[in-house]
Order: sequence, then C-alpha cells, then structure tokens
Amino acid sequence: MLRQLLKEYEYYLKVTKNLSIHSINSYTSDLKDYIGYLEKNYQIKDPNNITKSEIKNFMAALKRRDAQANSVARKLSAIRSFHQFLLSEKLVSENIASQIRQVKKESKLPTVLSLEEIEQMLSLLDHEDPLTMRNKAIIELLYGSGLRVSELINLRLGDLHINRRFINIIGKGNKERIIPLGDESAFALKNYLEKSRSVLKKELGDIVFVNTRGTQISRIGVYKMLKKLANDAGITKTVSPHTLRHSFASHLLENGVDLRLVQELLGHEDVSTTQIYTHIHKQTLKALFKKAHPRAMQEEEYDV
Repeated sequence: MLRQLLKEYEYYLKVTKNLSIHSINSYTSDLKDYIGYLEKNYQIKDPNNITKSEIKNFMAALKRRDAQANSVARKLSAIRSFHQFLLSEKLVSENIASQIRQVKKESKLPTVLSLEEIEQMLSLLDHEDPLTMRNKAIIELLYGSGLRVSELINLRLGDLHINRRFINIIGKGNKERIIPLGDESAFALKNYLEKSRSVLKKELGDIVFVNTRGTQISRIGVYKMLKKLANDAGITKTVSPHTLRHSFASHLLENGVDLRLVQELLGHEDVSTTQIYTHIHKQTLKALFKKAHPRAMQEEEYDV
C-alpha cells in the first residue's frame, strides 16, 4: 500500500506542485529508502500503522550509516511532505512526522569564485569554434545572471530578449521572473546563437543550449564542461554550475546591491535563503581588512 501511495505522491508533485524532474526524483529516492526501512524492519504497509518511534528509528539508522546532517535533514523534509500529503488526502488522521524535531544542518558556506578566477576561466574561451562559443555563453549566463542549471538548460528561444537586455526564466514552482542581461552576457549569447547554435543544432526545436549531438544539453554535460575548464584554468576549488550562481550573488552583495534585490534575482522565496551570502561577504571583508590595513595584526601576534 505504501508503495502505491508513493506513486500517487509522485504524481501529486508533478501535476499539483509542478516540481522539476530533479526535485521529484530526489523526493522519491529518499522516500523509497524510508518505505523500504519500514517494510524490512516493521512489516508496515499501511501508513496508519506508522508511529513517531519508527520515524525516529529511521533517522537513527541514517546516523549510524554516517549520513551527513544535511542528508538526514533532507530525508526528514521529504517524509514530512509525504505524510502531509497523506493527511490532505484523508488517508491518515494526523501528520506524525511534523512532530519530529528537524536535524540541525551543517553551517557550511558555499564555494565562491573570485572575479580573477572567473576571468581565468573565460580567458580560455576566446576561440571561435562552436563549442567554445557555446561554453562562453553558458558561463556568462550562470555567472552574469545567476541562473540555476535547470533554468539554463531549459531556456527556449522565446525566453530571450537580447536587444532589450533581459530574459524570462521559469524557476522553481513554475514561477516566472525577469532577469537582466549584462553586456558581456548579451554579446556571448548573441555570438553563440548567430555563429554556433546553427552548426550544432541538427533538428528543429527552440531549446537554446545543445550538445555535440544537437540535442538539449544536460546538467551533467554542463557540470563536466565547467569542471574541465576550471582544471585547465588552474583553479583548485570544486566548481559546479551552482558555484557560479553563488559567485553571482556574493559579488552583487560585495558591490552594495540590496539583499532583497539579490533575493528577487535568484528567485528565492524566503530572504533567509539569500542571507547566507551576507556571511560570505563578511568573511571577504575581514580577509581584505587583515591583508590591507596596517593596524590589522594577526591574532597570533598577540600574547595576552
């Protein structure tokens, strides 16, 4: 019964919540792990037979597996959402998962590239071959406009308004937002569309970014491209599409842009999600102060 309900929940996420395939797969993967645990250890198939004890024991089992705190917290969020769905469908009388205390997530700041490191990567993309022009346009959009990789790979020609310097984005929850295009992003995008896309694109279709086969580029394809480019540029940090999005937000705050505007540009529902970049900004200021100010002595120089 639980596995059938999981299929109905998956349909609910797709049709009602309008989540991306990536998000749906993440939820269902976590819940298959949870349901498998209930079946194996307690032979539970009816959701009405699940108690707080089974959920707590599942969380404890995850910790024994050395699962990271963020992973455990994500699984509990999926379990809560699933039980809330069961409640809304009147299949259970209460959401018992909501009574489980959330695991404290690890306070790890995201990796951010410096402007110099961004320029190091872009300096390797000054050739006029199709893939290089495509890659440059991808990086300019990820860094110049702060797109999520899912938003980038799903861009359509009708979303682009290059001459007016903006693009339309359909983000999480099918919410639309308008993102400005900088001059460098607009130039790289126009260059790719005029000189490269027609060479790579083998079939009709309005998807903007394509791979060597002429079909829609995947998130893995973008990740591999960035990883290789970062290595070639001598960057030792782990670089992913989200690293460029983090860098976009962090650099805006460093240059005095209001937090609420950054929130809007990123498409965050809650400003608390955006506030993590203020911590990065503070760390940057401290590092610059210690490096540049003659009175900024290192702590180890004090002998109190």
